[in-house]
Amino acid sequence: MFNKTVFNNSAATPVSTGTFRDLAERLLQGEVIGPDAALALLRSDPADYLDLLAAAAALRRRYFGNRVKLNYLVNLKSGLCPEDCSYCSQRLGSAAQILKYTWLTSEEAISQAEQGLAGGASRVCFVASGRGPADRDVDRVAGLVGDFKTRNPQAEVCACLGILKDGQAERLKACGVDAYNHNLNTSESKYSQICTSHEFSDRTRTVEAAKAAGLSPCSGLIVGMGESDEEIVEALFALRELGSESVPVNFLMPFEGTPLADTWLLDPVKCLQILCVARFVAPQSELRIAGGREMHLRSLQAMALHVANSIFLGDYLTSEGQSAAEDLAMIQDAGFVVLDAAESRPDRTANEPQTRAEAGPVAEPVAGPGQEPVLRRRGAGTARQPNA
Repeated sequence: MFNKTVFNNSAATPVSTGTFRDLAERLLQGEVIGPDAALALLRSDPADYLDLLAAAAALRRRYFGNRVKLNYLVNLKSGLCPEDCSYCSQRLGSAAQILKYTWLTSEEAISQAEQGLAGGASRVCFVASGRGPADRDVDRVAGLVGDFKTRNPQAEVCACLGILKDGQAERLKACGVDAYNHNLNTSESKYSQICTSHEFSDRTRTVEAAKAAGLSPCSGLIVGMGESDEEIVEALFALRELGSESVPVNFLMPFEGTPLADTWLLDPVKCLQILCVARFVAPQSELRIAGGREMHLRSLQAMALHVANSIFLGDYLTSEGQSAAEDLAMIQDAGFVVLDAAESRPDRTANEPQTRAEAGPVAEPVAGPGQEPVLRRRGAGTARQPNA
C-alpha cells in the first residue's frame, strides 16, 4: 500500500505544529511513519491539538473525502461469555446487569439489521459473545447471512464471532460475509494484564485467517484501560502489520460489575490525539470512532469526524449510544455526508445517486463523564424498537 520509506522523530524531541503538517505531507507522498514519530505525536502538547487535528484531517480528506460510513451492530447472542477480558460486560463473572439471551432467530436478526440499513448504515456487523464459534454456529450464521444478502444485496456484512478454527473463515466468506472483526484490543506487551483465558497470538491468528480467506480484516483497540502511550503505539503498529483495513477505536466504557469499573483515564483532547495518531499510522485504513465515544469525546465528537471516517450508528452490544437522529445531525452539521451502500460496493457505477435515510426519534441522553454506561434495553433481544 505504501512505499517502504520510514521516517522517525525522537520521542524526546518536542513536535512543532509545522512538523505536523510536514509529516502529513510526507505521508501523502507515500512515506510511512515509524513508532518514535508516532509516539512524539501522541505526546505532543495538548494545547496544539487543533494543529495536529488539521494535519490528520488532510490525510482523511485525501483518502475518504467528506464521507462518513455508518455501521450497525446486531448482537446475536448476549452475555455468558467464558472468557475473562477485564473490560467486557459480557465476561466470565461479570456482575453487570446487561441483557442476556441466546441466539436470535434468523428472522429477528434480519429485522434488526434491516432497521439499521433504513437508518442509513451501509455495513451490518453480526456479533455473538463467546470464545469462538462451533461449526454449527458458523452454519447458523451462514444461513442468516445468506438470507440477509438475498434480501439486501447492496449491504456489507461483517461477522464478529470470536476466535476462529480452521475452515471457518472460508465458510463465512462462501456465504457472503464481507469482513471479519476481531479486535486486538491492546498491545501484546499489555495483553496478559487484561485477559488470561486466551493469548494475544490467538487474536492475531484469527485476523490472519480471515484475511487469508478473502475477508476484509477489521481489527482495532480499546483505550483508557491504563495502557501507556508506548503501548498504544505498539498496538497501532501491530494493527498496521496485520493489514487491518478497518480500525475501530473504542474508548473504555467502565461497566459496574467488571474489574475496570470506575476507570476514568481519558479526556476529550487525549481521545482526539489518539485518533490522530491512528490516522498517521494507517492513513488509508477506515478509522472508526467506536464504543464510548459519547462519554469520552463528548462535545468534541464532531471534531473527531475530521480524522475518523466511520462510526457505529445507534447502540452498542450491551449499552446505549447516542440516538441515531443525533448521529445523523452531527454528521450533517459538521459538513459531512453519509456514505451510502451503493458507494460501499466495489461494482458501484459513477452515475448511481447517493441516498440518505431520514433521522428517527431522539433517545434519552447517554452516560456522561464519570457515570455508569446506560445499559441497553432496546433492540436485539427485546420487544422494543432499536435505536436506528
